[in-house]
Order: sequence, then C-alpha cells, then structure tokens
Amino acid sequence: MNSLIRTAITLIGLLLLWQGIVWVFELPPYILPAPDRVAVALVDNAALLLGEAAVTVAEMLLGLLFGSLLGAIAAISLLLSPVARRWLLPLLIASQAVPVFALAPLLVLWLGFGMASKVMMAVLVIFFPVAVALYDGLRRTESGWLDLARVMTADAPRHRLRILLHIRVMAALPAFASGLKIAAAVAPIGAVIGEWVGASAGLGFRMLQANARVQTDLMFAALILLAACAVGLYAGVDIATRRLLRWQADSHAPLSTDRVS
Repeated sequence: MNSLIRTAITLIGLLLLWQGIVWVFELPPYILPAPDRVAVALVDNAALLLGEAAVTVAEMLLGLLFGSLLGAIAAISLLLSPVARRWLLPLLIASQAVPVFALAPLLVLWLGFGMASKVMMAVLVIFFPVAVALYDGLRRTESGWLDLARVMTADAPRHRLRILLHIRVMAALPAFASGLKIAAAVAPIGAVIGEWVGASAGLGFRMLQANARVQTDLMFAALILLAACAVGLYAGVDIATRRLLRWQADSHAPLSTDRVS
C-alpha cells in the first residue's frame, strides 16, 4: 500500500477518534475543541501562525546546525585526547542530569528575550545525542581497517590525521546520521521551552498567549503546525542522510516496497 494512502488513513482514523471523544464525553470547546473548530482556527489565523512558525523553524535549524557542530567537535576531541575523556566525558554525562527547564530562565537572563536564548536551548538539547552517537561510531571503527592503514603508512604521525578523516570519520558517518535524526526529533523541544520561558514570537509563545485567553482551538492549531514542522525537519534530515550514505547497504527495505511473502 502506498505510504501516502497509509498516512491519510492514519490521519483520518485519528480525527475520527478525536471527534468521537468530543461527542461521547460532551466536552466543552475550551477543554477539547472538535477537529472542525481547530481547522477553522488554523485557516482564520493562517498568516499569524505561519509567521510564528517561521521563527520557531529558524530557531530549530540554527540549534541543529550549531548543536551538531559542537557535538562533532566534542566527539572527535574525546577520541583524540585522553585528557578530554577524563575531564569532558563525565561533565557531559552529568550535564544531562540538569533539566533544561531549569536552565531556560538563566539563558533568557544572560542572552535576552531574542532568538539567541532559544537557539542556545536547542543547542543544549541537540548537542548530547550527536556527540554520543558520533563518539560511539568513531570508537567502533573496524580494527582491521585501522591496522591495514597503519601498516601501509608505517604509522607515521603525519598520516594519523588522514586515517582519522578517511577511515574513522567515514566509518562513523552512519552513527552520526542516527544522532542527527534524534537531534532533529528533539530540536522543537529546546526551541519551544525557550519560547515558553520568555519570548515575543514563535509557536510556543503563541500557544502560551492562546492558553491565557482560553483560545484552546488556536492552541491546538499552533500545536498541529509545530508537529508538522517537526515531522518536516525529521524527514529532511532523514532524506539528506540517506543520500549522503547511499554507499552503505540498507538491509531494511522501505515500507513502500514491503511485500507479504
């Protein structure tokens, strides 16, 4: 079955379930608006919501860019430097024990109510999965490839950078791609948390405003738009990594080519 048809059937099923819950429990619109009310709010406020979505998407993309770069630098530093492994790795792990909600007010205080604090929140959320995935990939390079490279280059120090770039980094790209996909999925969390703490634009800011005015249908419309942005970002990263790693065999067939044997 075509993936588009499957997606449409799933969406229709979820909408029917949503409408059924509203009918069966006779919920008022300020608790749970019906899908048609949310659709009307989405259409009536399309220009407003698209403007807010542009801000949130920019925060997500910048956070993904800087978080991935910092994660890659940290992973390579951990691989190359025993000192970094002793001091930086425990610090990275301990940093994940601090809830990002606790850091958000500090970032707003230090960086202001503009986009910088939201991008930094996204960087903090994205940095760790990218660093851990790439570091794990770099460590698990096939030992036979490294032995062969050392024998062919007489293990000369001037060739170690080439071994890193041409063997370890290339072997770790699938793990890096997995880290990027996780980062794309969690990027909206950092951006929206930053907007909730203090912002003047963005989908998170609009949701807070709608909640304060009991505009539940508008809040749901912003939430649906945020989910669409998150799915689009994940799909873009997934397609890009698949094309960059087309040399790597994929033993798991795409859903569109599944056949019942």
